[in-house]
Amino acid sequence: MTVTTPVPPAALHHWAGGTPVDGESGRFADVTDPATGATTARVPLASAADAARVIATARAAFPAWRDASLARRTKILFAFRALLDARADELAQIITAEHGKVLADAAGEVARGLEVVEFACGMPHLLKGSATENASTNVDVASIRQPLGVVGIISPFNFPAMVPMWFFPIAIAAGNTVVLKPSEKVPGAALWMARLWQEAGLPDGVFNVLNGDKEAVDALLTSPDVAAVSFVGSTPVARYVHRTATEHGKRVQALGGAKNHMVVLPDADLDLAADQAVNAGFGSAGERCMAISAVVAVGDIADRLVAAIADRARALRTGDGRRGADMGPLVTRAALDRVTGYIDAGQQAGATLALDGRTARYDADGDGFFVGPTLFDHVTTDMSIYTDEIFGPVLSVLRVDTYDEALDLVNRNPYGNGTAIYTHDGGAARRFQNEVEVGMVGINVPVPVPMAYYSFGGWKNSLFGDTHAHGTDGVHFYTRTKVVTTRWPDPSHRGVDLGFPRNA
Repeated sequence: MTVTTPVPPAALHHWAGGTPVDGESGRFADVTDPATGATTARVPLASAADAARVIATARAAFPAWRDASLARRTKILFAFRALLDARADELAQIITAEHGKVLADAAGEVARGLEVVEFACGMPHLLKGSATENASTNVDVASIRQPLGVVGIISPFNFPAMVPMWFFPIAIAAGNTVVLKPSEKVPGAALWMARLWQEAGLPDGVFNVLNGDKEAVDALLTSPDVAAVSFVGSTPVARYVHRTATEHGKRVQALGGAKNHMVVLPDADLDLAADQAVNAGFGSAGERCMAISAVVAVGDIADRLVAAIADRARALRTGDGRRGADMGPLVTRAALDRVTGYIDAGQQAGATLALDGRTARYDADGDGFFVGPTLFDHVTTDMSIYTDEIFGPVLSVLRVDTYDEALDLVNRNPYGNGTAIYTHDGGAARRFQNEVEVGMVGINVPVPVPMAYYSFGGWKNSLFGDTHAHGTDGVHFYTRTKVVTTRWPDPSHRGVDLGFPRNA
């Protein structure tokens, strides 16, 4: 009989000044493989003193990076882009091992992050200011954009590579230095990207990683050396981040939670709507802020739509993301307990459980955090499975009679991140995009995530602050405008002959 010796958890670290830093807090958190339940690493949780040292490193690196030419910055961005493109599979493997999403989803996450890197490679054009000659007699006025200083990025567990890449390529290309605080559940991607930046030639101290929990977050929110904070996470925490950071004089973009609706009109392509409801509801086990969690079936399409979604969801394979499954596990056992608790609550509230993910079989070793696709029908707006952001593979179907009822339902929801409508009627689609009170809208597109050259962000309780992520919004967030008014006296007035012809 062969005895397998358990592999001890890897010891992780912070990253500052181009080198691993252990930290001195003495506090650690376990990093688990969600597919097996095994502890694979231990990550340090920073103290306030640890955070201050990492922030100071970024602060010390700022003057030289601010003054680096755009040509040099762009060359490093292009080198990082080439390395990331060539080694994307490595990063996808890390994401799957720590988050649990299937490799195809992880590769897609890296690809979307790479788009922002490519956008940031155009920073010389994006930073161009403006100038006016002779605004007054012999007075010229120019507007220029300059970096802020040290910026903090606080990213969630569900996209450990893509969400940080919404922010740091633009921040760095604009001349700022960065302290990234990844989720303690998934720290590996951030540390891998730190080494990649070093390989690309980024000066030490420009990109830093601070691992930790609330103590690290609070240090970033209150430090006088941090000029701006970018955050993605739940709405309660986004509200806290926005309030605390603004009270300490910082710029803040805080993206919160979501309850994204898919409105399906009676004339919609039923097969297309069902296919995409499954993909948008159960992709990445529903752990994404742009997941569809509420399908609003209008009129007589409801019965057929529910049956079609259930048939497709039953065919999904749940298991270890490295084994060709369609859907992986939830990120932690606590997340599993939370999601199954919502399924219990939905049943108790009287919703019809058309597909129960608690009984799903899965392909994995060990004791992973699995729940299969779950579908509820006849959901009402007072049920917790509708009101709360579940962040799991639970799809709720609500039935209404008319388009106006569907629109009112979406607009009454306190979240306003993303939404979609399925129809062949161009007039209805155009009316929906105009009237719906949501920041990102898809028309026959289930997850309307904008390209990097547009901005990402919602409305209402899905965004705190007035600036969305990436695109030109991101460039403006990570720079500030300076207006320079100039008058140079005519040398002839001082009796100096420079060889120029004098005005008549």
